Amino acid sequence: MKIFVKAKPNAKENKIIPPPLRLFESGPAPHEATQDTYTISVKERPIGGKANEAITKLLAEHFKVSCFQVRLISGATSKRKVFEIKN
Repeated sequence: MKIFVKAKPNAKENKIIPPPLRLFESGPAPHEATQDTYTISVKERPIGGKANEAITKLLAEHFKVSCFQVRLISGATSKRKVFEIKN
């Protein structure tokens, strides 16, 4: 499963804000995944990949999987990231 993430490093607390639930689709599916984006705030600074590691740990806890099952696919240096979660 692919997860789209908007990262907020150097925050006051670690937290995940999941995307809002959409009960009804109106029209064709959007090409961008702006509606299905998780907003993840982490305390770590984006230096040396520490924020990416913190996001990986938070996603693993949230989806109740091992950290090894969460992989950063794209966006290593961007605030917009794509993670893959294997079951």
